[in-house]
Amino acid sequence: MTDEPAARDLDLRTVRIIRAIEQTGSITAASKQLGYSQPAVSQHIQRAETRLGMQLVIRSGRTARLSEAGLVVDAIADDVLGAVDGALDRLRGLSQLKSGTIALSGFPSASSTLVPALLSSLRASRPGLSLTYTEAEPPESFAMLADGRVDIALVCRYPHGPLDDEWLRRHRIEVVDLFVDPIQVILPHDHPLAGEEPAHLLEMEDDEWIAGCPRCREHLVQACRAVGFEPAVSMETDNFSAVVGLVAAGLGVAALPRLSLGTAAVPDDVVVRGTDPQGFRTIGFAVREEAASVPAVRATIAALRSLDGGPWRLTRPGASGPVDAQGD
Repeated sequence: MTDEPAARDLDLRTVRIIRAIEQTGSITAASKQLGYSQPAVSQHIQRAETRLGMQLVIRSGRTARLSEAGLVVDAIADDVLGAVDGALDRLRGLSQLKSGTIALSGFPSASSTLVPALLSSLRASRPGLSLTYTEAEPPESFAMLADGRVDIALVCRYPHGPLDDEWLRRHRIEVVDLFVDPIQVILPHDHPLAGEEPAHLLEMEDDEWIAGCPRCREHLVQACRAVGFEPAVSMETDNFSAVVGLVAAGLGVAALPRLSLGTAAVPDDVVVRGTDPQGFRTIGFAVREEAASVPAVRATIAALRSLDGGPWRLTRPGASGPVDAQGD
């Protein structure tokens, strides 16, 4: 035998047995403490001593004490057993959905609406779960999901610009739709269409437009082109409240998803109307297939599926509206 292989043959059960013998002073008492039979403990010690090539326990009648080698093993027992037992406790917590950490990303208009509702639900139902949140537009969220920086991504998608199905398959990412979010126009209160519901998009051909985020702007351009005109976009801002403020100042009209107006203050001199034809985006989540079986991820997905879109008048896919939006 050589010393080098012996150092690799020290198993966890041996450490537990050596610690128990040191604490109780006999093999019989150590067996009872560990819940093993006395012959099983004696045989395990013999096998361990054979593997290590040195004596661990010195027997004297009904008592036993540790040899010098046994004392070396006992000296590490607190650190080794403490680390292993701590890990086992954490694993039990994960398997029982009592603990775990989830990294979530989401688009800006979800940050002040859906995300607080989700976090509140999880805190009430799974108080041991820890959740971190990063605000990111959907393209960045998909990239973060693909390289493992987040576990779940809340995303919004418009009918144009479909996602690359091959890319999703290659990264084993599943996308699940949760809500349909209608696009609405924001008009000054004295606009000729302020009293119409819905407002006909073609009748705003001569208006100046204030665009929201780049993807909102892209949807606006596509929707206007579909009815026969190119929108005159004179201003653009990612700040939804700023869009409303610019409309209130009479500087143009705008189109925004309903959820983006969920926490924005809409002044009295602004009206919000549906559009004809009606535009939509879908809101959902994306998750890597291999992560979907992790208990903490499963619990978060269940909370996402049970979110109530009622406060923002969101509907479930297929419940209303003619559009089944695809892609970012």
